[in-house]
Amino acid sequence: MNHSRPLVSAAALLSLMAASLVGPTIANATPNAPVGEPSEVSTGRSVSTPEVIASGLQGTSGGTIGPDGALYVAEGITGEITRVDRRTGATSTYATGLPERVIEGLGGAIDVAFRGDTAYVLVTVVGPDVGGNAIDGIYRMDDADSFTVIADIGQHAVDNPPTFDFDIEVERGVQYALETVRGGFLVTDGHLNRVLYVGTGGEIREVIDFPNVVPTGIEVFRGRIHIALAGPVPHTPEDGRIVALSRRDGQARDIASGYSLLVDVERNRCGLYALSQGDSPGAVPAGSPALPDSGELLRVEHDGTLSVVAEGLDLPTSVDFVRDTAYVVTLTGEVLRIRNVSHGDRSHHEASDHKASDDVALDEEPDPAQLQGYGHRHGCGGGHHH
Repeated sequence: MNHSRPLVSAAALLSLMAASLVGPTIANATPNAPVGEPSEVSTGRSVSTPEVIASGLQGTSGGTIGPDGALYVAEGITGEITRVDRRTGATSTYATGLPERVIEGLGGAIDVAFRGDTAYVLVTVVGPDVGGNAIDGIYRMDDADSFTVIADIGQHAVDNPPTFDFDIEVERGVQYALETVRGGFLVTDGHLNRVLYVGTGGEIREVIDFPNVVPTGIEVFRGRIHIALAGPVPHTPEDGRIVALSRRDGQARDIASGYSLLVDVERNRCGLYALSQGDSPGAVPAGSPALPDSGELLRVEHDGTLSVVAEGLDLPTSVDFVRDTAYVVTLTGEVLRIRNVSHGDRSHHEASDHKASDDVALDEEPDPAQLQGYGHRHGCGGGHHH
């Protein structure tokens, strides 16, 4: 990894999570079409068409498919978790009373995950280092309006600063994504450049630390931990990468790259997918917004390339799947539905992609048969390359 890359600043992190994504124009990007209109790629085939099923949410970033099959979305501004009916788009308040956002455009409740029927919420940038009085960590929802803090990640960050040399402007970190694993959770920190394991009893330990690569989304797939890297300013396409973490030697290995500002990685029945938040208008000052409607849902191919599944997404931040349908949460407070993602035979593997908490244990090495490639299963369609 290149230790001489430009250092990310608090402003750059703010931009990543609050619609101010900066980077050069992507040379390999397709022309973008408005959400709801199909567009053509170089193969002449249409990519999938997104549709808005919910809007008006406030301070959204992460979401998850809950045990009842609905989408649950964290709202950082209001300190709420909102349930979104995947079929009708109807919204209802699932949980309230979480710490609200302290800094405009950044933090508060940022992601949510379930263990059984219990919701756990990742809350970030609400501590005393940014003028708040709450805890940066994981909150277990005990009722609709009451919670228990199970882990103080912010204090752990203060007590255990990063070993790599890069600027730190938010001492308690900027936690970004929450993933359920056996016995606890994985948490990414896009400012302190690390991935943590957090047990349900409050144990916190470092899984891997990075130089300045800005880890964002995280997923367990075929026995390995996969991490999306947005890359530092200026967020070049080559710095946008998906890496897989080997628990045998603790190293992160590149799986795919080529698009800037990768903010999530997720699996469905057909393979592994990545989410690019979008392009920038070029060599602009830090804090400038990304181009509108330039985000893309991408498929990871056998050869390490990424192919476009859907484009024209307006500042997407996270994606979840149920069978062959993707649900994308955006910074603008919308939830998008993208059907027929794989363009394959939908009769295969019709179970929901809601994930059990024992997908992977950090002290186990997966069966080598699970690690063979990232292509798509029989009955799943191929991607559209530029």
